[in-house]
Amino acid sequence: MQQEEYVSVTEFCNGHSISTTVISQLNEFGLVRVIQRSDSLYIPMEELPKAEKILRLHTDLNINLEGVEVITRLLERIERTEEELIRLKNKLSFYE
Repeated sequence: MQQEEYVSVTEFCNGHSISTTVISQLNEFGLVRVIQRSDSLYIPMEELPKAEKILRLHTDLNINLEGVEVITRLLERIERTEEELIRLKNKLSFYE
């Protein structure tokens, strides 16, 4: 494990003034991937923007975790749909 690829859950939670149980709940909901090494939990660096966005929805907008899960799934679906639309537009422009 390379140290720069992960952030400890404790360090992340201290920096965001939240309890580590919040990250555990996000992991249980399948919203944020958490990796356990030895006796510590870590968040992969690529998950940090997603985790921070979810925390803003949860804390700043006071949305419960079930609501955050629905919002996150819908946003991911919209993103995939937009990518598909771009791909199809590019394919169509090839035939014009």
